[in-house]
Amino acid sequence: MLKVSTAPHIYSKKDTRTIMRDVIIALAPAGIVALVLFGLSALITIVTAVAGCVFFEYAACRWLLKTSNTTVDLSAIVTGLLLAYNLPCNMPVWMILIGCFVAIIVTKVAFGGIGKNLFNPALVGRVFLFISFPVQMTTWVTPNWKDFLNVDVTTSATTLGILKHVEKGTSIFEMNELPSYWNMFIGNIGGSMGEVSALALILGACWLLYRKVISWHIPFYYISTFVLLNALFWLWTGEASCAPLTQLLSGGLLLGAFFMATDYTTSPMSKNGKVVFAIGCGALTFIIRQYSAYPEGVSFAILIMNAFVPLIDKVCHPRIFGTGRK
Repeated sequence: MLKVSTAPHIYSKKDTRTIMRDVIIALAPAGIVALVLFGLSALITIVTAVAGCVFFEYAACRWLLKTSNTTVDLSAIVTGLLLAYNLPCNMPVWMILIGCFVAIIVTKVAFGGIGKNLFNPALVGRVFLFISFPVQMTTWVTPNWKDFLNVDVTTSATTLGILKHVEKGTSIFEMNELPSYWNMFIGNIGGSMGEVSALALILGACWLLYRKVISWHIPFYYISTFVLLNALFWLWTGEASCAPLTQLLSGGLLLGAFFMATDYTTSPMSKNGKVVFAIGCGALTFIIRQYSAYPEGVSFAILIMNAFVPLIDKVCHPRIFGTGRK
């Protein structure tokens, strides 16, 4: 007997909780590196951000929306981790909690909860803190794996900060103050605590790709567009600020490309749409890093492209089976 039912007709064992659990596992290597390099202050930042996001989502479900508790799907924990990874490890606790409020209440709950927000919650929280507290958001602690308690805290400039203030015409080979590529790869540099180790982020991305939580389209086209633009301008001008490998291993490019640009809710659904979205992110990141007053551009680039997702989905929607091509 033929059973007739409404869509969807394809079922999967994966649900939101399973997907979020895989993302948490993928974020673990970067968190471990942050704890090793920045010590107790990194632990405080992570715990505060996760606890704050979980609390605000629970409070919103309990007292504002009066719905079932959505914290059990683990999405608030992922938002807290991503917010923490986008912050310096020495951020005051009360500032972190403000970022949690903006991420959960203003960006997520106000739009109707998970699956309905237009912008990535963690990035909105990060940008709000950056605009509101620029000094605290640009004070970077020098990694010191021998001092877990961070008793002897020293500050340092990030690689992108150094490149932003280098004299025009300076070659990358003339800059002795830049960290080595090895230190940038493993994370022994200053910066937001979850973005410093390219190795940890790549390991996490491999897990997401293996579990098919994300597809390769957005990370590949995002990173390749950004690197290609830097390479072309570097070959043309020879400027140190365009050195492709240095730009690739610095800042939040890998964290953004693998963990935030690929967010289901705020990225396009079709493959063609993902390609357009990713190329836009890569181009905007390059433009902001090279021509704006800010040394970093990942957060702004992704948020700008988030706003275009409804339009991209409308233009790049897949053809419906059984219909002609338009």
